[in-house]
Amino acid sequence: MADNNLTTAPEQTDANATSAERVSNSGHDEVATTSSNSGVKRPGDRVFEFLSTASATLITVMIAAIAAFLLWRAVPALGVNDGGIMGFFTYGGRWETSDTSAMKFGIPTMFGTTVLISVFALLLAMPVALAIAIFLSNYAPARLVKPLGFLVDMLAAVPSIVYGLWGWQVLGPALSGFYSWMESWAGGFFLFHVFDNSPSFATGRNLFTGGIVLAVMILPIIAATAREVFVQTPPGQVESALALGATRWEVIRMTVLPFGMSGYIAGSMLGLGRALGETMALYMVVSPLIDFRFSLFDGGTTFATAIALASAEFGNEMRAGAYIAAGLMLFLLTFVVNAIARAIVKNK
Repeated sequence: MADNNLTTAPEQTDANATSAERVSNSGHDEVATTSSNSGVKRPGDRVFEFLSTASATLITVMIAAIAAFLLWRAVPALGVNDGGIMGFFTYGGRWETSDTSAMKFGIPTMFGTTVLISVFALLLAMPVALAIAIFLSNYAPARLVKPLGFLVDMLAAVPSIVYGLWGWQVLGPALSGFYSWMESWAGGFFLFHVFDNSPSFATGRNLFTGGIVLAVMILPIIAATAREVFVQTPPGQVESALALGATRWEVIRMTVLPFGMSGYIAGSMLGLGRALGETMALYMVVSPLIDFRFSLFDGGTTFATAIALASAEFGNEMRAGAYIAAGLMLFLLTFVVNAIARAIVKNK
């Protein structure tokens, strides 16, 4: 009996070992099967990948097509321009396009006006937008965050022509006294100098008023972008700073702002791109002027308003080509601004 028991025990042990090996092998097979299945694309994945790739390709093709169209229409006009391409970048006088065989046109004054009014609007909008984003993401009561955020976002839904009417009929005349006061003590500074043919302060149709209108228009873009990034600050960082005794402002300065600075800059560059291409509001608010004299109390013509003002000349392909060349420069300018914004965000 003892021998039988001794003989049976090793057999049971071998059977248990064999069973364990089967379980182990089965587990390995399941892992292998799962691994092999993870690399298989389902029909829904293929469809989504195709649509995503097609959308990205379509956007790229559209941008390239726009650039090609602008070049195609601009090159013939640049060929008959006085001074050619170099004259396009250096001639700052009145455009002469009546004789399509020898035209004279250039962009220095438009470029200066466009950049000055857009940068001025950005400098006005950025601090206000930052304050709004910080308040909505850190200080505002929970029940007021959505209503206040909705009101700020509504500014982006107001049509440009409404902003133009407001700036022309209300804002400009209301600031006439402020402009007179500022000119009385800062008129010697080039940014606030008044010339003989500058727009009257009574109407306020100058670059200063246009910059304020643009600032209001781009404000919601910057504020909304910055707010969405600020609320994504990791809660652990905020709680750690509070646990160490930091005040609410110190928490914002040491955690929220460093974390969301890239989004704030990206939103600012998006707002700048909107300001560079604004047409109707500036068409109504800023008095057209050929010269560019670096003064915010002066009138001016941006790329967009110049094209709008000359729409009657687009019946002739050569005349239209001169203004399309200006549109090409605006296209390149906005492209450069977006590229700089991406570089800044990448470094952050």
